Amino acid sequence: MKLKSILNLALIGAVLVSCGKDKSKKNVEEMASKEEVSFNYNVEQFADIKILRYQVPGWENLTLKEQKLVYYLTQAGLSGRDIMWDQNYRYNLKIRKALENIYTNYKGDKSSDDWNAFETYLKRVWFSNGIHHHYSNDKLKPEFSSEYLKELLSQTKTVLEGEVFEVIFNDEDSKKVNQAKGVDNVGLSAVNFYGPNVTNTDVESFYKAKVSPNSEKPLSFGLNSQLVKEDGVLKERVYKSGGLYGKAIDQIIKWLELAQGVAENKAQGDALGLLIEYYKTGNLQTWDDYNVAWTAATEGNIDYINSFIEVYKDPLGYRGSYESIVQVKDFDMSEKMSVLSENAQWFEDNSPLMEAHKKANVVGVTYKVVNVAGEAGDASPSTPIGVNLPNANWIRAAVGSKSVSLGNITNAYNNATGSERLKEFVNDDEEFELEEKYGQLGDKLHTALHEVIGHASGQLNPGVGETKETLKNYASTLEEGRADLVGLYYLYSPKLQELGLVDDWKSVGKAAYDGYIRNGLLTQLIRLNLGDDVEEAHMRNRQWVSAWAFEKGKADNVIEKVTRDGKTYFNINDYEKLHDLFGQLLRETQRIKSEGDYAAVEALVEGYGVKVDQAIHAEVLERNKQFKSAPYSGFVNPVLVADKNDEGEIVDIKITQPETFSGQMLDYSKAYNFLPEVN
Repeated sequence: MKLKSILNLALIGAVLVSCGKDKSKKNVEEMASKEEVSFNYNVEQFADIKILRYQVPGWENLTLKEQKLVYYLTQAGLSGRDIMWDQNYRYNLKIRKALENIYTNYKGDKSSDDWNAFETYLKRVWFSNGIHHHYSNDKLKPEFSSEYLKELLSQTKTVLEGEVFEVIFNDEDSKKVNQAKGVDNVGLSAVNFYGPNVTNTDVESFYKAKVSPNSEKPLSFGLNSQLVKEDGVLKERVYKSGGLYGKAIDQIIKWLELAQGVAENKAQGDALGLLIEYYKTGNLQTWDDYNVAWTAATEGNIDYINSFIEVYKDPLGYRGSYESIVQVKDFDMSEKMSVLSENAQWFEDNSPLMEAHKKANVVGVTYKVVNVAGEAGDASPSTPIGVNLPNANWIRAAVGSKSVSLGNITNAYNNATGSERLKEFVNDDEEFELEEKYGQLGDKLHTALHEVIGHASGQLNPGVGETKETLKNYASTLEEGRADLVGLYYLYSPKLQELGLVDDWKSVGKAAYDGYIRNGLLTQLIRLNLGDDVEEAHMRNRQWVSAWAFEKGKADNVIEKVTRDGKTYFNINDYEKLHDLFGQLLRETQRIKSEGDYAAVEALVEGYGVKVDQAIHAEVLERNKQFKSAPYSGFVNPVLVADKNDEGEIVDIKITQPETFSGQMLDYSKAYNFLPEVN
């Protein structure tokens, strides 16, 4: 599971824990701080997007062999980039290549409003890996006419016609992922995981007939395939060498084999070997074997995520989106935060869950703060800030999981944002001061608790199927909300101070609670168009957690809705009672997951997480107009440049930063163009 990046408020960021630093390090830290300030994190801004850069701290301290490993893994990740484009929508590659050809070859007037609108549209398409918004799932609407695009096509001798041309402007395939209640979610979702005429019923019946060899270790059926209907018969097109996306996968395999040759240790090398075998065969048992090996391979300075993993973009939660994140360990912060994984059993034993839903033995939870060296697919340009894998419940229970926080990503967010929007939406000076002083630390701890403790917590009742089968289209938002609630419950706890993670647990907890409720009930609404329902899984979970707590605490005025000068605020009057409410909701969400209670999760999400108060939404949008900072951020990746000797051997690898977003996107399209336009 991944924790997605949130609003560009002071809520996000990372601050070193004050635990009595060694004074001998002071000068080094001051130098690092000065270097941090001088780095230009901002690249550009367009539409609702801000493009940032990130650094890779500690790169120069890696050995050449370690740098080669990072380089090969990064190349492997980028080689599969176009898979994500095709998964997002069947016409994405054809449209992107046509738009890029226009962009690089048009010789006409580039100062007109139409050209500026075209350029902005292309950048939005690049950012979203397709023609649907990366977060809302709505189709992007061009602010130029179809006649203008035809003129550009003609002048650059570019071919884009028929349905592929028309879909840019019409209302067809308007939603990439449709999570609405009571509809055929598969049929109404444009995401390219299913062929035409495949329905919810088709998917559910097809996988209901699948039986794992070992019922206690269920295979992730559907994770690495497209389900299509040929002559009325359902059939899987498997992602593998020689199969669907085979040409890109062959390139991934080539770079993974080079990475295996410079693995840091045998366990890491063996895991890479299983991933290579999985890409060659598409065998789901090999996928599980790989995840077990990868989870156990905890030694070394370098780690990675690569394959078809997260299922958020499948309306029914079966199919994995391609993604890659290459990671360099942040030794200092990982050591400081390892205390969470070391105490995972304490958190489980002291949680408000029903005893039957607690794990008697929480195993193998490893936590690291890492610095990203490269991302691709579903992780780029929009990136998570934390990840916990693998996703299979049985592997988490039997072997454990790896949790990482992306330290340099949160640092980049923090250094690129200001506090102006925060001032607009806090209720009073006390809330603002708490956020300024403790909000970033609270957010970092919430990410860690969410990933390390939250996703590892709890267990299914015997005989209950996987959540994608029992909770269906609500599985992802339930799981993310459940992990959020674990974090929220323990953020307001003296245990964090006892563990040396904070020096004032109440202030940190208050700042975290203020920020969560403010975001869940107010500020995340700037991401929606007026009148829209909440669709994205993480946005839904933040709203249903916050709205449920607000409603259930009304009798005691736990959270007060304040109206002042025509503006709405939410003020927490009783943090102790809110802590108890979060515990009650955590207990219930775990019960829903453990029992597979579909009726309960539907009532929870539809009752609290989907509909938006239109008056408040209109007000929030109006209040937000004064701010220039875009509501969404993403990143260009640093460029790893390999210097080779006359024999072709790599002798040095340097990091450079791309100057422009457009330049990197065009470079990627040229260097990693392995798939045909139609797959």
